[in-house]
Amino acid sequence: MGKPRNTELGLILFAVLITVGAYILASLGASAEIPVNIGPFLAVVTGLFLAAHLAVRRLAPNANPILLPMAALLNGLGYVVIAGLNEKLAGLQATWTAVGVAAFVVTLVVVKRARNLQRYRYTFAFVGIALLLLPLVPGIGREINGARIWIGIGPVSFQPGEITKVVLALFFAGYLVEKRELIAMGTRRLGPISLPDPKYLGPVLLAWGVSLVVMIAQKDLGSSLLFFALFVVMLWVATGKATYLGTGTVLFAVGAYLSWLGFAHVRERVTIWIDPWKDATGNGYQVVQGWFAMAYGGVAGTGLGLGGDVRIPAAETDFIFAVMAEELGLLGATLVIIAFVLMVGSGLRIALRAEDPFDKLLATGLTLLLGFQAFIIIAGVTRLLPLTGVTLPFVSYGGSSLVANYVLLALLLRISDESQVPKATRAGAVAAVAGGPA
Repeated sequence: MGKPRNTELGLILFAVLITVGAYILASLGASAEIPVNIGPFLAVVTGLFLAAHLAVRRLAPNANPILLPMAALLNGLGYVVIAGLNEKLAGLQATWTAVGVAAFVVTLVVVKRARNLQRYRYTFAFVGIALLLLPLVPGIGREINGARIWIGIGPVSFQPGEITKVVLALFFAGYLVEKRELIAMGTRRLGPISLPDPKYLGPVLLAWGVSLVVMIAQKDLGSSLLFFALFVVMLWVATGKATYLGTGTVLFAVGAYLSWLGFAHVRERVTIWIDPWKDATGNGYQVVQGWFAMAYGGVAGTGLGLGGDVRIPAAETDFIFAVMAEELGLLGATLVIIAFVLMVGSGLRIALRAEDPFDKLLATGLTLLLGFQAFIIIAGVTRLLPLTGVTLPFVSYGGSSLVANYVLLALLLRISDESQVPKATRAGAVAAVAGGPA
């Protein structure tokens, strides 16, 4: 029990040292002075992540030891880069990090067994769809940078879609565990393809419809792709039928093509993706500037605090990966990608080890959200995919994203802890029967 937590503690302290060292280097690069607040900064960073570690040690002692340190590292490096771009936003990011860690601890306290959440699956479906469509409500919905994905209540604004992704993952896992045998059972045939009863395909069409609403009405291509991919892949994992993966891909392609034909903002994104140089000072400006920044960084980077010669719109959010590539170079950008690969690998390992079907499917969905979201935005910045407005998990500025991702992380750790407890219990029982120490 103590070994994984001790490993986690060592990795967290290492992540804190990297964050503090990066903060000092960024300050030296920007002003040639060691920041006067380095002591309080070290205390706050160490205190926050030690609090998260102690919560895991107390509430999920057998959980995976890699996830929390990787999140701390990404969060810390993201904060350092944001601080170099905008000090005001850095202060807000620090506040939201504290809120995110608090949400992480509360989730571990409240959710004693992840599988208990299955009974609330239809409640999660209602809440998820309501949150997703909330920005369309007149008066509270706000359109920022062309996307209507924000709601504002007084001075506070946030993206409900960030919370929605976790809520819908809970619904999808609960529904698919309940109906997977019926969905997997083919009762009709369409040529060589075996199809289930049409009434069980309702949620597939609903997920497709909701993703199109998000794409068309909210002008949010990233969330649309993320939500539909989440459901289709979870459906594939639940049933073991690649037919659903192919059908889902075709459905999304048809919807995307119809949206491209009918809506100017979708055509604009695709046109920028195909050739941003046609309008390099207009709609393609952000993508082109991102390329220049990454090229300027080279292999080793300009150094923390020494970037910024290439001005990128929305650098703290959509294009923070380009800024990191500029300041840390190809090597630093590769390390960021490796951190995400380690998190995704750890999440899939948790899913493989989980014995309860709901836990297994939920861990798969949560891991997919984390990995696919990182892939979508990095692919958009590097022009592998059309640019979307999703954030880079734990790295980009954004309170909604940080809180949602820390809740996601806590759920993964809860599932990881539960999957280890039965094995530890069985090992103790076998040792007791054999007369050895339990």
